[in-house]
Amino acid sequence: MATIEIGSIAMQLNRKAIKHLHISVLPPDGRVRISAPETMTDTAIRMAVISRIPWIRKQQRDFAKQPRQSDREMVSGECHYLWGKPHRLDVQERAGCHEVKVGGGRIRLYVSSGTSTENRARLLLEFYRKVLKKRISDSLDSWQRKIGVSANSWGVKKMKTKWGSCNIEAKRIWLNLELAKKPPECLEYILVHELVHLLERKHNERFKAYMDKFLPDWQERRNLLNSLPLANESWLY
Repeated sequence: MATIEIGSIAMQLNRKAIKHLHISVLPPDGRVRISAPETMTDTAIRMAVISRIPWIRKQQRDFAKQPRQSDREMVSGECHYLWGKPHRLDVQERAGCHEVKVGGGRIRLYVSSGTSTENRARLLLEFYRKVLKKRISDSLDSWQRKIGVSANSWGVKKMKTKWGSCNIEAKRIWLNLELAKKPPECLEYILVHELVHLLERKHNERFKAYMDKFLPDWQERRNLLNSLPLANESWLY
């Protein structure tokens, strides 16, 4: 992947078999990625990007102001989030199967003696995956009926730069595992967002009209999601 510089901003340039240029400012540090048509000249790319510099800088400033989750050591007393609410981690060593239980504002990890930090984190990660999948499964059919679309498949995975994605041709939806930590209304916003892409590929006025129709407060939900702490990219999550 090539790199171009405009002023003080270094940007990754990736040429693809696409029709239009796309600029992405990526969390958590505001890295800029440009996807450009293979036939687009370097001069045309630079001119298009220069016109978007104010928008790029604004996105980078917003990321810089956004709070970050602290590093996790997977020890008792740490604060971990579930559905937007803080929970204290309570690590209890015992014999038998590893288990996660939630209650009373706590996430309890039952692990065998000597379980590594990495394996404690992996146990919590799988718990997040389980609860997120259940909530998606509980609401997906209802939203598909309301919107009038049907995804062929869906899944949950760790995603560094997106809350969700939709493969239009395959009708396959992916949702970010981090959504288990965010308020349920944020998950619902992303789910509706990706389903609406089955009606409209681009984020154009038609797309926004569909969002207004099916989820009138979608912009408030989006702003809430973007105001919440970002995960530490170096962490296992």
